[in-house]
Amino acid sequence: MDELQLQKRRWWALAVLSGSLLVISLDNTILNVAIPSLVRDLNATTSQLQWIIDGYTLVFAGLLLTAGAMGDRFGRKGALQLGLVIFGFASMASAMAQSANQLIVTRSLMGIGGALIMPSTLSLLTNIFHNPRERAKAIGVWASVAGASGALGPVIGGLLLKWFSWHALFFVNVPLIIVLLFAGRVLLPKSKAEIAQRLDPVGALLSMVGLVAVLWAVIESPTAGLTDPTVVMVGSLGVLIVAAFIFWELHIESPMLDMRFFKNPRFTAANIAVTLVYFAMFGQMFVMNQYTQVVLGYSPLEAGLRMMPMSLVMICVAPMAPRFVHRIGTKLVVGGGLALTSIGVFIVSTVPTSNGYPVLVTGIMVLAFGMGCVMAPATESIMGSLPREKAGVGSAMNDTTRQIGGALGVAVIGSLLAAIYRPGVQSNMSAAGIAQPLIDTAKESVAGAVFGAANTPGISPETAAQIHQIAVQEYVDGIHIAMKIAAAVILFAAFIAFKWLPAHAH
Repeated sequence: MDELQLQKRRWWALAVLSGSLLVISLDNTILNVAIPSLVRDLNATTSQLQWIIDGYTLVFAGLLLTAGAMGDRFGRKGALQLGLVIFGFASMASAMAQSANQLIVTRSLMGIGGALIMPSTLSLLTNIFHNPRERAKAIGVWASVAGASGALGPVIGGLLLKWFSWHALFFVNVPLIIVLLFAGRVLLPKSKAEIAQRLDPVGALLSMVGLVAVLWAVIESPTAGLTDPTVVMVGSLGVLIVAAFIFWELHIESPMLDMRFFKNPRFTAANIAVTLVYFAMFGQMFVMNQYTQVVLGYSPLEAGLRMMPMSLVMICVAPMAPRFVHRIGTKLVVGGGLALTSIGVFIVSTVPTSNGYPVLVTGIMVLAFGMGCVMAPATESIMGSLPREKAGVGSAMNDTTRQIGGALGVAVIGSLLAAIYRPGVQSNMSAAGIAQPLIDTAKESVAGAVFGAANTPGISPETAAQIHQIAVQEYVDGIHIAMKIAAAVILFAAFIAFKWLPAHAH
């Protein structure tokens, strides 16, 4: 394809890249609504359920840097197309899984496809759109898809489950991928680094092992506990391996990730902003999924639909963010967006135990407006601060920070909430004279407390009502404290943006 044809078709090419991003981003959250079906059909244990959900994220995030570097070296279009093929076959295998362990393996294979796809979408975008203003608009569209798809996952999953089985959540990927493969073959250009760098197998291995170990510890910490010896050991080992990766990259001639990029405040501050805005989004979604379904009593589909305003606001705001940047500068837009995100999280931290949806929807809309202001300009700052031949690694760095931020949000906010919820349940239920086995069940989760009390034979209605009331109150008290701490973390990110992010791109 010559340059003239490419520029005529560039917005259609963006549609292919956004569609590819949408498919893999939905899979971060679409399966959450199918957990009861997986328990019923596959007899999945709690641990297996966790790894059906998290195996995808773990492999995805662990391979991103390596996949981005391979795309730069061998071709970004080829990496994207290979990723779509792997993702499609792994989706079909997941749909036909006969056991929970098979589904864990096939979901992990989907993560390999996702790791090839995601950095390729953004690196191709930056090489297709040469005009800085147009590139900023295109990144705004890309960022709105990336942000909104997480909230769309439960809605689409709930709609599919209303008429089909959980298998449909995987089969739906296949026709979309076939369309994207054919469209991408026609519309996307071949693209790779002009000067082929030598491979860095040691750096690739260290980054994969280090990131997987750190993310495993982060994912396990809400259930096992932050002080669990295995979590501490694996997490510490992961940090040491990441440190070894940094040392290695600083001392070789052709590093996979040039650490000198971090001397650029535009690159570093933008990565911190992306990490912490995803910390806020995934942390609050983890908490609010249980709040809407258990505390407020909505079905999974009803809960997903009530979170839709978050997606709609992000879809509207993110493409407009480049205009805001053009008028008032990156520093004010990203810093102000992070401040708004913090305010939104603070509003969410005030939800009551009943009739809480008006407060919740106000908070998530403010949060979504703030996120929409942050994601596109921060992504543009990351990509614009790097040479075009490093677009794949830059995109992978941007995507890795998103995954790490999201995993940290779930882990940290989940652990804080559990640290408040469990002692409160123990203390108040003991004082109410409730039997210890019932307390132990209630301490595991607010869902276990509410549904267990309602469905356990031999419990009087009065005792069930007591368990329900105490569990809900302690969970909401936990939300109040955990989300206020999260709001403070986001406010600190706003301070970093105001202090170190350049006012305008250089």
